[in-house]
Amino acid sequence: MSTAPDPASSAAPSTTPARGRGRKGAERREALLDAAEEVLVAEGGPEWTMRAVAAAAGVRLGHLQYYFPTHAELVAAVLERVLRRSAERLAPLLSADADTPGAAAAVVTTLLAEQEDARLMRLFVEVWALAARDTTVAAAVRGFYGDYRTQVTAFLTRRHADLPEEELRARAGVFVMLIEGASLFRSEVAGERDPATDETLLRTALALLGRPDLPGPVARVRCQSPTPAAEPPPCSRRPTTTGEPKPPKAVTGPTTAGAGASPAPPG
Repeated sequence: MSTAPDPASSAAPSTTPARGRGRKGAERREALLDAAEEVLVAEGGPEWTMRAVAAAAGVRLGHLQYYFPTHAELVAAVLERVLRRSAERLAPLLSADADTPGAAAAVVTTLLAEQEDARLMRLFVEVWALAARDTTVAAAVRGFYGDYRTQVTAFLTRRHADLPEEELRARAGVFVMLIEGASLFRSEVAGERDPATDETLLRTALALLGRPDLPGPVARVRCQSPTPAAEPPPCSRRPTTTGEPKPPKAVTGPTTAGAGASPAPPG
């Protein structure tokens, strides 16, 4: 799970000014957030308590509460930092000149490379789990992915100025879903990576960012609603094979004959 929205707009909401704004205070705050992340990755959401974080950081509970008075504020601070780091890593790639050779490949390969960071993937899995239970976390995550989709849409717009905005936004949405869904499998949380699947994933992601007349996966992505049965949609048609055409099947008898009946002998 790695993305490139605007770091500021992706931050989880905070109702209390950050404490420890001096250099030493900032260092202590970061150390506490490091400990909170480690507990979240190692123990998971249900065990992610204030006492567990304080113990992992080697401080008293009161010390932790000085910087983060409530569990909700600790959660918001961890989430904001996680999402900000991810945004900062990818923002330069999605804001680069989209027509630069290799620009699309750089975006995709960087995103896929981040999925090989097992700790990062476990951290995001826990964030997703928290979002399923906490409406505040869910709102921050939705905002994060909304910004991510907007950034990808802008990248596509610079590459395909002639395409309708609706299609560009749809492509961006599918791209985000493809990459983020793949992270569950490529990080071995829900599956295992293999070279053949990775190759197809890479080609499909590049097709979404590529030109509209690219062959292969992009044809399937651009497939519209099904046409009548007599005329299958373009994305389901198979290319005709070369070589001699197959002869038509021989008619074995009149159409009025019963099932399995043999043709009448010549008179």
